[in-house]
Amino acid sequence: MKATIWHNPNCGTSRKTLAILEETPGVETNVVEYLKSPFTRAKLEQLFADAGMTPKEALRTRGTDADERGLADADDHAILDAMVANPTYVNRPFVETDKGVRFCRPQETVHEIL
Repeated sequence: MKATIWHNPNCGTSRKTLAILEETPGVETNVVEYLKSPFTRAKLEQLFADAGMTPKEALRTRGTDADERGLADADDHAILDAMVANPTYVNRPFVETDKGVRFCRPQETVHEIL
């Protein structure tokens, strides 16, 4: 099975999710460090739709200036624009397999798609 994780190596939950993927037999892991290789708008829209989330639900406010910029009260279009321009606004990690997409917070959520 192939799994892609949108990963931030500075995030403990992201590191733990990656460890689960790497320790699971039969899983071939593709790691995308999204701070180095940012999301496209289309990819974010697809990930959120497949995970059953809105951009607002995936907005990272902790450790960012999202609240100060009014993003928590913005519409989906403005949030997506901000996420494409600055990927730190995307909460993490997201994992995609043939079985679907999950926002893996907590990290054990990844087991639902393995």
